[in-house]
Amino acid sequence: MRLFLRVATLAFIVLGFSAQAMAAGPVKLSYSNFFPPTHVQSILAEEWCREVEARSNGQVVIDYYPAGTLTKPKDCYDGVVQRISDIGLSALGYTKGRFPVLSGVDLPMGYTSGVQATALANAVYEQFKPKEFDDVHVLYFHAHGPGKLHTAGKPVTSMEEIKGMKIRATGNSASVITALGGNPVAMSMPDSYQSIQKGVVNGGIYPVETNKGWKMGEVVDYLTDTTAVAYTTTFFVVINKDVWASLSPEAQQAMTEVSREWTPKHGQAWDDSDKEGLEFFLAQQGNAAVTLDPAEAERWTKAMEPIFGEYEAECAKVGADGKAVLEFMRANLK
Repeated sequence: MRLFLRVATLAFIVLGFSAQAMAAGPVKLSYSNFFPPTHVQSILAEEWCREVEARSNGQVVIDYYPAGTLTKPKDCYDGVVQRISDIGLSALGYTKGRFPVLSGVDLPMGYTSGVQATALANAVYEQFKPKEFDDVHVLYFHAHGPGKLHTAGKPVTSMEEIKGMKIRATGNSASVITALGGNPVAMSMPDSYQSIQKGVVNGGIYPVETNKGWKMGEVVDYLTDTTAVAYTTTFFVVINKDVWASLSPEAQQAMTEVSREWTPKHGQAWDDSDKEGLEFFLAQQGNAAVTLDPAEAERWTKAMEPIFGEYEAECAKVGADGKAVLEFMRANLK
C-alpha cells in the first residue's frame, strides 16, 4: 500500500508539471536578420527557425524578422545582448573592433569558396573560444565566398588605378582597400546600391553573389578577379545567454543539432549563389570581368602583409595571441 501511494504521488506530481508546461505553452522567441526575405541566406535562416520548432516538438516558436526590421545590422549583436531580439544574425564587420580575435577570419587569406571560409570560421571559434562572445550563446558562424573588387565607370587592373577611388568596404575589407591605395567607405549592404548608383562611392568589395542577391550587378560595370587577396565576411548566429539558459535540455539539443546541420548548408549556399551572381553580373549590358596579371597579383599580395601585423597587435590589446590564430588558419587552409 505504501509503495502504491508513493507511485501514485509521483505520478500526480509529474502530471501536474506536465499540465503546467502545457498550460504555459511554447516559448516564443524572436530572430533578427538583416538579409532581405528573398535572399538565400535569409531563406536558410527562416528554415532553421522552422526546423528548430519541429525538432523541439513545439516547445519553441520563433518569430522571424528579416531585412533589419527589428534591429539594424550594426545593432544586431547588442540587440541580442539587450534582448531586443532573442536570436540574431549579422556580420562581424559591421562593428569593427568589437570582435578582435574572430575578425581574423575576415582577413585577405586568399579564400576560394564559402564552404572553406565557413568551416574555418567555426574551427577558429572552437579552437580559441574568444571572450568577445562571452555575453551571448553562440549557435554557429558562416562566411561568404571570396570577396572581390567591383567598380563602376572604370576597370581596375593595378594598384595605381584604384588609388583615390572611394570603395564601399566594411571590417577587414576596409583595410584591404586602404592597403591598395583606395579610400574605404563603411556602409551596410542595404545602403550600398544607391550609393554606387549615385556616385557617392565608386564601387565595392564584396562576394560575387551580391551582384544578384542585392542587385549590385545593375550599378557596377567591372569585376576584378582578386582571388589572390580574397577576404571573407563572417556572420554570427547567436542567442541571448539568459534565454538559452531558460530553455529545456530538449530545446537546447534541437537548436544545437539543427545549427550543426545548417552550418555547411550556408557555406554551400554562398558558393551556389556566387555562380548565380556571376551569371547575373555578366548578363548586364556592358559589364565585364577582368583578371590581374600574375605579377600584379603578387604586388597585391605583398601589400596585404601589414594588415596581418595590425591584426596581431589588435589581438595583443585584449590579451589574445593573434599569431597563433593566423598560424592555425593558414594550416587549416592548406
